[in-house]
Amino acid sequence: MAKTEEIHLPVSQLQKGITVKLPLSWTDHPFLFNKIEITSDTQIKMIQQLGVPYVILLSGKLKTERQPTQQVRKPKNSDAVMSEQEKLARKHIRQSQTQFISAINGIRGAFGKIVSDPEGASRETSILVETMLDQLYSAEQVKLALVTSGEPNVSATQHGVSVAALSMMIAKGLQLTKPQIRTIATGALLHDIGKLRVPEVIRNKRSALTVPEKNFIAMHPNYGEELLRRSGMFNEDVLDIVLHHHEFIDGSGFPDGLKSEQLAITTQIVALVNDYDSLLWREEIVSPQIALGYLFKTRAAQHSDTLIQALVKVLGIYPPGTLVKLTDNSLAKVAVTTDDVKQPQVWCCQRDGSKGCYRFLQQEDTSVDSMLKLEELSEGARKTLNPGAGISFYFCPQG
Repeated sequence: MAKTEEIHLPVSQLQKGITVKLPLSWTDHPFLFNKIEITSDTQIKMIQQLGVPYVILLSGKLKTERQPTQQVRKPKNSDAVMSEQEKLARKHIRQSQTQFISAINGIRGAFGKIVSDPEGASRETSILVETMLDQLYSAEQVKLALVTSGEPNVSATQHGVSVAALSMMIAKGLQLTKPQIRTIATGALLHDIGKLRVPEVIRNKRSALTVPEKNFIAMHPNYGEELLRRSGMFNEDVLDIVLHHHEFIDGSGFPDGLKSEQLAITTQIVALVNDYDSLLWREEIVSPQIALGYLFKTRAAQHSDTLIQALVKVLGIYPPGTLVKLTDNSLAKVAVTTDDVKQPQVWCCQRDGSKGCYRFLQQEDTSVDSMLKLEELSEGARKTLNPGAGISFYFCPQG
């Protein structure tokens, strides 16, 4: 009996109710197994962020008005025509996603032990920090990648990992020492641990908080510092970040209203990145570029000009997660920054959402033409580009 030929399904056509196999090594994705029965939109979003153009359809019927007359298959010798640079870049973005999920799980484990086993919590945090340092210095050039946990709401651990990665990138760019970057990483990972004492319904609220809710959540830096100090396992520089990550250089922050001369550079960096990353989860912001503009317009006096410039340098003009129109009139979402800010790596599609693919604009004559607003996307383009997947950042080596 002849062997049945594999059906390769574009990731833009993923649906609930089918079972697929990922064309990746198990080490290159965050799922437990390569074979996945798709039961939720979250799974679809995570697969679409892996940078693969297709999955292998194992079972289940596609819900289409008309069954395709021709199977969608991987082009012959596609690996041969894919450049070594492109294959390596695809591998790196898959690794970024996997490492991001691993880091979330690692710091979540530390959070769970901080009361019952503070030494264990400190040890797990230290191991994670050293791992992230190794990843930050893993290549001559490391850029910023768009990653996601696949969850609709951001957790304190996911937010902490994203803030840590971006803060470490800024610190490296400013040529801070490795001990300083280690302090930044530790403080950033733990900065919201005090939110464990805040009800989940308040923590996950994306709309405006009521006054009592604001007062409650404003105590989380104090709760966090108290929790870590009681453990006796963390130094004063780390505790300073946890307590003062909501302070501004003009004295308008909380809980102590400190000014620039009273704030260590390590704390200022985490405070800036925390401010920016938090904006990405507000309903009225949506785009990382809009969040950057909002920071310039409303926070200019509250953060150091030098640090804001360093943040912009790391993020680029079109930060990962930004929706853009390309010069060939296709639509895209920025996935990884590059030296040429107008030619990032992107997840791309046509205006109707068809022909979803991963592209390396530096290998083309195409570049970013302009930013897009969410309302400019067709329903098909929204499904393919998945702008509601959530925006977080992690390291991605280049070359």
